[in-house]
Amino acid sequence: MNEDRPLTRLDMLRFARRVVEHQAARQLALMDRWIADEERREAERRRRLASRQAAPEWLIERGLNGSSAVYVHLGGCTSAGGRSKGVGRDQAVRALTEGGVPACPLCRPDTALGLLE
Repeated sequence: MNEDRPLTRLDMLRFARRVVEHQAARQLALMDRWIADEERREAERRRRLASRQAAPEWLIERGLNGSSAVYVHLGGCTSAGGRSKGVGRDQAVRALTEGGVPACPLCRPDTALGLLE
């Protein structure tokens, strides 16, 4: 531009347009980064869900000695301790009927297995 002549209204409008265009480009780039980050997080969440093993339907909780069974639980029982082992339906039924292992009083696996009504 020529510094001898004053800026016209048209010059100021063109300058303002360039500023807005530059700011919009920066904001769009920022939004694109946010979208890409969220897509990565969502893909990772889906990978974790897909790789997670299915929870067992039934659990047998062992005592501190590791050999005696304490309770039979439903698979999602929150009171099942860290010494619980996933078992199949038949093994859970045998533990309750033949093994004399009590049912958890919170999740009531005996009812879910149809042993009680």
